[in-house]
Amino acid sequence: MKSLPTKKNHVLGAALVAAAMALPLSNAAFADAAPEKGIVAFKYLNYEDSQPGMERMDINAYTVSAMAPIAGTWSISTSYTYDSVTGASPKFHSYFDPPATDGTSGASKIREQRYSGDLSVTRYLSKGSVTAGTSYSKENDYISRGYSAQASIPTEDKNTTFAFGGSYTTDTINSSNSIAKNMAKRTVAALVGVTQVLTKQDIVQVNLGYSRGKGYFNDPYKDLDQRPDRKESKTVMTRWNHHFDGIDGTSHLSYRYYTDTFGIRAHTFGLEYLQSLPNDWTVTPSVRFSSQTAADFYFPTNSADDPSFPSPDAENLFMAGSYVSLDQRLSSYGALTLGIKVSKRIAKDWLVDVKYENYEQRAGWSMTGGGDAGLAPFSASFFQVGLSREF
Repeated sequence: MKSLPTKKNHVLGAALVAAAMALPLSNAAFADAAPEKGIVAFKYLNYEDSQPGMERMDINAYTVSAMAPIAGTWSISTSYTYDSVTGASPKFHSYFDPPATDGTSGASKIREQRYSGDLSVTRYLSKGSVTAGTSYSKENDYISRGYSAQASIPTEDKNTTFAFGGSYTTDTINSSNSIAKNMAKRTVAALVGVTQVLTKQDIVQVNLGYSRGKGYFNDPYKDLDQRPDRKESKTVMTRWNHHFDGIDGTSHLSYRYYTDTFGIRAHTFGLEYLQSLPNDWTVTPSVRFSSQTAADFYFPTNSADDPSFPSPDAENLFMAGSYVSLDQRLSSYGALTLGIKVSKRIAKDWLVDVKYENYEQRAGWSMTGGGDAGLAPFSASFFQVGLSREF
């Protein structure tokens, strides 16, 4: 639930997820017993995206994380991430002018560094566990602070575990183009979930999430971008893990439904299969498909022909209640991600893994139709290398 800079939140969000930087509330399940060993890990991630005729973003992220058990009933976890961002993003839709003298005409040129960290402490009880955490992220135009708490309660037979959590995030935005000066955004979120052991081979989980935000949701780096100052969202996440004893493999199926007051409705289907191989090798292919509807105030590429499209005059556009965005991320589209991960355990305590994913987004792939046919295709690739050691 970490908030990220508006102008690139889908990019960095994906990067940080891939770098295992999710906050505690996004954990799939909660442990009932204190860990016996600690872990130190390092991950490097490279992210690149592009559209026809132009390479857009290039991100390099470095993450160091650690978890240590304390006195048999506590554990402490922390991580630190540094990432550098270079490239350019469209001022609206997928529009790029021929380069001007500074090479930024029709696009916002970006060259930034971001520093972030988080810390959490867990207390393991006779029945369940309680975790409290905090996070901090800073870059030249954006500061984010987050606080979270969560608890898990198993039943007597430990076949069922209930989870509860909440978080509060406060963000401050000072865009480099001076459009947003000391703008704030506050978000509260809650999660409830249940994990059920069905058989020796099957585990299912259902999580319900809710968030409510107030403040600055505009993208100051995009032309004609005015969004509501309040946003609520709801999510339903289901997972089913099945283990195949005969071949020592495990399938992970997932489905997520998302809806918000901007008018976006999204479906995400995921499948990955983890296969153990001889000599402590593991291979995990994956596929994920997502589809969303457009925000109520999104205007497509032929906006100028729409009589309801507001005048670009600032006084008219930014009058109260006049919302508009030409941001491609708020359009209706479908997206397919294919990936593969290979890991190898070395000398029992060391684990090395390499992961690659390719993401393709098209307006015509929207499950509900209505995609903006004028949008250029969008592609992205993720490459990640990780190294961890138990102690």
